[in-house]
Amino acid sequence: MGAHVVNELLHQGNTDIVALDDLSGGFRENLNSAVTSFIEGSILDAQLINQLCEQYKFDYIYHLAAYAAEGLSHFIKRFNYQNNLIGSVNLINAAINHNVKRFVFTSSIAVYGENQLPMHEGLVPIPEDSYGIAKYAVEQELAVSKRLFGLDYTIFRPHNVYGELQNISDKYRNVIGIFMNNIMQDKPLRIFGDGEQTRAFTHIADVAPHIARAVDIPEASGQIFNVGSDKHVSVNELADLVMTAMDKEVSVINVHAREEVKHAYCSHEKFQQVFGTTSQVALDEGLHRMATWAKSVGPRPATEFGDIEIRKNLPDGWK
Repeated sequence: MGAHVVNELLHQGNTDIVALDDLSGGFRENLNSAVTSFIEGSILDAQLINQLCEQYKFDYIYHLAAYAAEGLSHFIKRFNYQNNLIGSVNLINAAINHNVKRFVFTSSIAVYGENQLPMHEGLVPIPEDSYGIAKYAVEQELAVSKRLFGLDYTIFRPHNVYGELQNISDKYRNVIGIFMNNIMQDKPLRIFGDGEQTRAFTHIADVAPHIARAVDIPEASGQIFNVGSDKHVSVNELADLVMTAMDKEVSVINVHAREEVKHAYCSHEKFQQVFGTTSQVALDEGLHRMATWAKSVGPRPATEFGDIEIRKNLPDGWK
């Protein structure tokens, strides 16, 4: 997602962009060479963040760094909170101390938990996994920081984003990437539970441009927006659609259901009122775009998470 936002910022005429990434889930080749500078580093390195703020005098910070594995976050609590909460606090502290004009934060609909459907920004979040809890904590910290220190912000809650450049080797997150990677290796598609859980899958082209231009929209100041597709499908339907996009069928196996929200999709009325647009890329078209890219890069070996902190009740396929 970060690489796509950088591309959009450049497309919108911004010429002074610094990118920070530890490359734990991305690839250096995804980064546009037109950026001013790329630093391989972590948001856990508060000293580095402060040095960069001193050096470049940033007007805006776009924070998209996270390990976005809702299901796995139950079993990697310390890692989750360090990377998704403490790392965010390091950025917020630096933004306050260096007078950043606006902080753009990518949260998640995971903050809603098992909530009223369609989920809308007026609901009280009740996150059910450690990832959602961390994201909601950062949202609250930004609200407090605006009130106490005047740090302006815009928060986006995207959902189930997929598309070109995605890390398809991560077996714990991004189901579309996992499916495509397995198909290219003639491996079965593993579905947790009965596959009737529903999600609204969103192509990156319907997210990145709006995140990039948020700092230029006064009405987005201090606001939270759901952003993504209005159409939701079951995971069973998704499996069929992905195989169609890949022009190849493989077997499907069902494993024991994991602890997750059964149905999750959002209202985007607030987003449409401010940004004047809604999702444009239909799921079949977005899957075709990603499939074309995935075939061009080929399959990648699945990566194992190196430090599972809790192994009790770990879902099938993750042990």
